[in-house]
Amino acid sequence: MAERRVNVGWAEGLHARPASIFVRAATAAGVPVTIAKADGNPVNAASMLAVLGLGAQGGEEIVLASDAEGAEAALERLAKLVAEGLDELPETV
Repeated sequence: MAERRVNVGWAEGLHARPASIFVRAATAAGVPVTIAKADGNPVNAASMLAVLGLGAQGGEEIVLASDAEGAEAALERLAKLVAEGLDELPETV
């Protein structure tokens, strides 16, 4: 199981627009990915409702995980997106 721990870079956390950007990136990753708060249960990272339901705040640690082939590269891209709090999807996602 590949895993990345990262702090949420968006000041407002994973809400509305940042969650939408993240979910689009998770869907485009091509592998199933879960997201969880550091002490919480993992949810589907490609589900907008699940991601919003986490209530992840800016600066809070989250855990991205996947056991699929090619997960390492996908998780690295998603972790960078979350940590940097990007306003748009990078072309490499």
